[in-house]
Amino acid sequence: MVAIGNFFFKYRNFLFIFLYLLLFLPSPAIFTENSFGTNYWIWPVVLGLLVTFSGQAIRAMTIGLVYIIRGGKNRNIYAEDLVTQGLFSHCRNPLYLGNILMLLGVGILSNSAIYAFIVMPFFIFIYHAIVLAEENFLRNKFGEAFNRYCSQVNRWLPDFRGLADTLRGFTFNWRRWLLKEYNTQFVWLSGIVIILLFKYPQLTQGDADLRNWVLGVSLLVIVLYYFTIRYLKKSGKMTDRVLAVK
Repeated sequence: MVAIGNFFFKYRNFLFIFLYLLLFLPSPAIFTENSFGTNYWIWPVVLGLLVTFSGQAIRAMTIGLVYIIRGGKNRNIYAEDLVTQGLFSHCRNPLYLGNILMLLGVGILSNSAIYAFIVMPFFIFIYHAIVLAEENFLRNKFGEAFNRYCSQVNRWLPDFRGLADTLRGFTFNWRRWLLKEYNTQFVWLSGIVIILLFKYPQLTQGDADLRNWVLGVSLLVIVLYYFTIRYLKKSGKMTDRVLAVK
């Protein structure tokens, strides 16, 4: 599993985009009119948005409180320090947990049985392998300190006891959140808008012209957001004033 994890770690950023594209594969529905009534579509919309935004909230809190510089060096697993503060004191892999919830949520939103019951288990298997590879690296580098951390904090299931104290103990670094997340948010939000408008014509009362207008305006806002943050980052006009991002 460690070897598998090391392999997928090299391509984990592309993996997110590839799996996101699988949302648009034809698939049997999870929620149907026969099982949930004429307003069946409300279930995947509400539940999917709730799950996917909870995933982004977890990522936002993780990045904004205490960011972990463990993104890899030359596509290999790398860590400067053993970070155990912030959300990492409640879950050892909050960023990966956030990714899983984000993708599961859009899978539910797309009402895709194939995505929810085939793609997501495959995705979780890959992430689990990556985590095992990372843990092998961290155990070799930090030894007993990492073993103590593992004995105190769950790998996947968050323990929210003391979360209020954690939130009070740190200042949320919104600049770091924007600079680190704008790429992910661009893909994620664009997909949500497209799924909502084309999967659920009920939202625009079946009016194709209204749907196209809402689509155009929404994507324009998302694109403007993306290029604004990108410009501010590349020009140096917005920087992470708490922790330099490499």
